[in-house]
Amino acid sequence: MTVRTRGTSPSRPADGQTPPARRRGGRRDRPDRPRTDPRDLWSESLAGVLARPVRSVLTTLGTVLGIGTLVITIGVASTAANQIAGRFDALTATSVSVVVPTPPPGSLDPPLVRWTDVEAVRRLAGVESAAALSDSQNTSNIQVKANDVVAPGTVNGQTLAVVAADAELPAAVRGTVTTGRFFDTGDIGRHERVAVLGDQAARLLGIGDVRDAPAVFFDGQSFTVVGILGGFRREQRLSTSVILPPTTAADRVGLKQVTRVLVNTSLGAAAQVARQAPIALAPGHEESLTVLAPPDLSRARKGVEGDVNGLFLVLGLVSLVVGAIGIANVTLVTVMERVGEIGLRRALGASRRQVAAQFLAESTAIGLLGGVVGAALGVVVVVSVAGVKQWTPVLDLRLALGAPVAGALVGLLAGLYPSLRAARMEPVDALRAPS
Repeated sequence: MTVRTRGTSPSRPADGQTPPARRRGGRRDRPDRPRTDPRDLWSESLAGVLARPVRSVLTTLGTVLGIGTLVITIGVASTAANQIAGRFDALTATSVSVVVPTPPPGSLDPPLVRWTDVEAVRRLAGVESAAALSDSQNTSNIQVKANDVVAPGTVNGQTLAVVAADAELPAAVRGTVTTGRFFDTGDIGRHERVAVLGDQAARLLGIGDVRDAPAVFFDGQSFTVVGILGGFRREQRLSTSVILPPTTAADRVGLKQVTRVLVNTSLGAAAQVARQAPIALAPGHEESLTVLAPPDLSRARKGVEGDVNGLFLVLGLVSLVVGAIGIANVTLVTVMERVGEIGLRRALGASRRQVAAQFLAESTAIGLLGGVVGAALGVVVVVSVAGVKQWTPVLDLRLALGAPVAGALVGLLAGLYPSLRAARMEPVDALRAPS
């Protein structure tokens, strides 16, 4: 008769015997494997990285250069693209020209645009400056001579263009009177025989100073030079021209009709001014005028920025790949040097996954450190370059903050193959291999 005691089991083994493995679902329970605490994993990985500090620093340097180059190239490219686009907008997107057709010879029709009509354009919203200009094929090549103030007995001659303009021309061409003055409304009203030379024309004629009132001669007439205009940012061809007041040009060389109107607008107002200027100049006949306005530059600006960013992004990615290859090579060499350690860990119960995780953690730590240092270095360089060039630095915070993550990801990917190779080692073969 079998006596059962509460809390006992008839299948309970005798003392000293190993209990049979319990079955769950028809399978024997696998013995519990030791689990690695993440803190222990990172501490072991940090110890592995610091065990060879020189090698770790040199390996990290590759990631630093890769991430730093990526941040520098994209940052400098964005800053340069913004500067280029800003200049492109400032110089081109604010220039409007209105071309006035020339009446046929012998025509008795009144001119479409008179010199005084430009004042209506200046009153338009968004207009910063405007000037009327007159030129013709007959006055594009005239033999102009100047008396040499140093040796009055000699005369210099050059083939130059003669044009007529109103008193607002310097502002319209964004130029500067370098010497003397530009003629004013008083000179225009009095039909004064005065002239202003473009800086290149003055240089060709040997005139550098107007204090002695030098004169230029063409068509048997003399004109006193009152100033020299230079620094043309629009209509650079006027730098080799002789510029006369409109009344004087009409009396002396036959330049009576306005052929062009130059308009400078505020940024963003060019399209509106281009629509309104012909109506202001020739009401009822605006279809006869031709307006040269800048196109929409938003696509061009985005294209410039995209091309520059794309070019430098490729260079940065190449540097990053070089850093990843360096991490992979060093991690693989580290695995080969630590074969005995790997075998001992496996013999003590470490799983393949735990061995692979340790080497992945080491390569990730190297990549993360390189990303942090590279991002900081890249930001400093971008700001320094912008400061030297007196540009406004353009930095994408997402790039600066994501660079360490990118470095860690590079280290993780670079350590995949070495960690898998370490995990595939058999404990016996690893222990027998020389370390």
